[in-house]
Amino acid sequence: MSKQGFITVPSFLLQGSEVNESELSNWFVTNKLDPNSGKVVVKPTRAGSSIGVTVAYGVIDSLKKAKGIILEGIDDRVVVELFLEGGSEFTAIVLDVGSGFDCHPVVLLPTEVELQFQGSVDVREKDAIFNYRRKYLPTQQVAYHTPPRFPIDVINSIREGASLLFQRLGLCDFARIDGWFLPSSTHVFSSSETKYGSTEWGTILFTDINLISGMEQTSFLFQQASKVGFSHSNILRTIIGHACSRFPNLASYNSVSSHLPGRSSGSKPTEALNKREGIREVFVIFGGDTSERQVSLMSGTNVWLNLQAFNDIEVTPCLLASSIDCSSGMDANITDPDSSSRVVWSLPYSLVLRHTTEEVLAACIEAIEPDRAAFTSHLRNQVVNDLVEGLKKHSWFTGFDIADELPMRHSINEWIKLAKENQATVFIAVHGGIGEDGTLQSLLEAEGVPYTGPGVMASKTCMDKVATSLALNHLADLGVLTINKDVRRKEDLLKTPIVDIWHELTSKLQCKTLCVKPARDGCSTGVARLCCAEDLTVYVKALEECLLRIPPNSFSRAHGMIEMPNPPPEILIFEPFVETDEILFSSQSTNKNADRLMWKGNSRWVEITVGVIGKCGSMHSLMPSVTVKESGDILSLEEKFQGGTGINLTPPPASIMSTEALDKCKQRIELIANALQLEGFSRIDAFVNVDNGEVLIIEVNTVPGMTPSTVLIHQALSEQPPMYPHQFFRKVLDLGSERFL
Repeated sequence: MSKQGFITVPSFLLQGSEVNESELSNWFVTNKLDPNSGKVVVKPTRAGSSIGVTVAYGVIDSLKKAKGIILEGIDDRVVVELFLEGGSEFTAIVLDVGSGFDCHPVVLLPTEVELQFQGSVDVREKDAIFNYRRKYLPTQQVAYHTPPRFPIDVINSIREGASLLFQRLGLCDFARIDGWFLPSSTHVFSSSETKYGSTEWGTILFTDINLISGMEQTSFLFQQASKVGFSHSNILRTIIGHACSRFPNLASYNSVSSHLPGRSSGSKPTEALNKREGIREVFVIFGGDTSERQVSLMSGTNVWLNLQAFNDIEVTPCLLASSIDCSSGMDANITDPDSSSRVVWSLPYSLVLRHTTEEVLAACIEAIEPDRAAFTSHLRNQVVNDLVEGLKKHSWFTGFDIADELPMRHSINEWIKLAKENQATVFIAVHGGIGEDGTLQSLLEAEGVPYTGPGVMASKTCMDKVATSLALNHLADLGVLTINKDVRRKEDLLKTPIVDIWHELTSKLQCKTLCVKPARDGCSTGVARLCCAEDLTVYVKALEECLLRIPPNSFSRAHGMIEMPNPPPEILIFEPFVETDEILFSSQSTNKNADRLMWKGNSRWVEITVGVIGKCGSMHSLMPSVTVKESGDILSLEEKFQGGTGINLTPPPASIMSTEALDKCKQRIELIANALQLEGFSRIDAFVNVDNGEVLIIEVNTVPGMTPSTVLIHQALSEQPPMYPHQFFRKVLDLGSERFL
């Protein structure tokens, strides 16, 4: 980039064992950094997704971090760069709309990446970077702004610079280019005046070029493409169409495959304003205000996108906005006494593609703010005109399929009446709170609006972990067991001596170690293993200080990061910690024929999760999955919902559970589902005895996670015949609709 005339971040290269400490010290001094404490970024030269990227202080710490990257095998070449203080990170998708090898790059609306910190944070987090976890998991630690909140001249310069880079480096089809905007008051790089990136507003630095941009459902490629009129399928087909245009022998295929299947709808696509014969409306609702709201957004987005495979339904994504300010200290886990005051937003396509519900809501409010809306519209039109200029020359391009729309705000009662008027079925993807405790179900039933999942009473029972156990106590003789529980209020934990509480709990529950969990939260939020009174002290302190997370290894026994509910739960449940047999999966085996699954089988109990689907009284158990924890004693948020992490064995390997025990387990799961009057679709978490199939219930989720990486997708695919994700969600939808006929 420097050779092409662009300003770059000052850096120093470390290669393998060839580390010259004095040279690195000189580099620190040259760049006006203290060799003992100067803040820098240390990163591999070749890895992506922020893997191995870390912050270091001074020469010694930099060398230590670099050696760590090399020893981990991430890379044998490491770059030390200035830590850019006071700047704003951005990323921009570049799309080539030229013909054949004639490059005509168009940069879409860039996105500003803003790191945010709320509540109590570790001092080290103030030096945080846009790391792997923040990129791929829902978190309030990052927010995105498309277009950026920069002066329009800066945005135009970013677009111009990214286009030049694309051309000068000979890139093809598409790319994502990342960088920083540093206002004039921050860094000034020597000899930068003659290079690209110097503006009257500050300095523009391009730092990374990604030839294959991330393509998860809410990745920047799709966020930015939807802002200018492309659906997921349309932008991918446009990229493929352009690639094919470079190969004359593929021209015939290109023209044949230009048809866009299905429809990509948002809040109310233009053609959907007129009622069409045989088209059924579906409202997918997600969000809410529990600690599960971010996973709910992932679930709802996945359901919405999958249901678009069907031409006989029109799907509208809807956000259930938070009822209270989560920073106010009020308990968001207590059911809102006045649910009629809740607000639902019908969303346009581009506003769904966010990582947090707060970000979606902020984008809704921003979208209807006149000045910001005008600013975005102006830039959008500019980009669309640039795109059309190139794309109109291609016969395979059939036009944009996402309208430039505004979100619509409704009270929940207005929204339900709208669903009734449109004869819509509501697909509930709101985890926890009013989405799972029977409140939303009751409101919908009162207006005769069909919805997915169990009814009011079953939802109420399963939301309460204690009530669930009581409802299943009578099945003990049939091999369905429940775990003893002790319920405590947070205020009692704060004012009673911890040693006394620990003694009471372990005596009453007759155990040495405890499992603590919020009474009304899921997704492993706030769930921890406590081995001694000191562990309980740490947990109660986290509640008292409203910590958003408990750092790894804060307890006496090793564990990973524990996400905490925000605000803290008022009621907590304590149970004996159930010891299961550790299952290890070795990826180090050199013998391809060797069994890489290691399981001793001492206790004969393993943890499973299993989906159930069907009509009330005749629920069908899907194939159970054995859950394998990669670290600690509790499944992490990542292991449950993030692709590329966590291990689930579907079906349970024969080396762990026999076919006979598995069949008995499934029969008992169906017995549980029918006893609780489940219908539609739910998920049951339990421990199972691998010898006799006895089941020890953990909890029942009536609105389970439906993210792309959830294990329920595996289970549906294990059916005979397999149910693909879009078929599975359609089945759940149809079960909800048929129940109300």
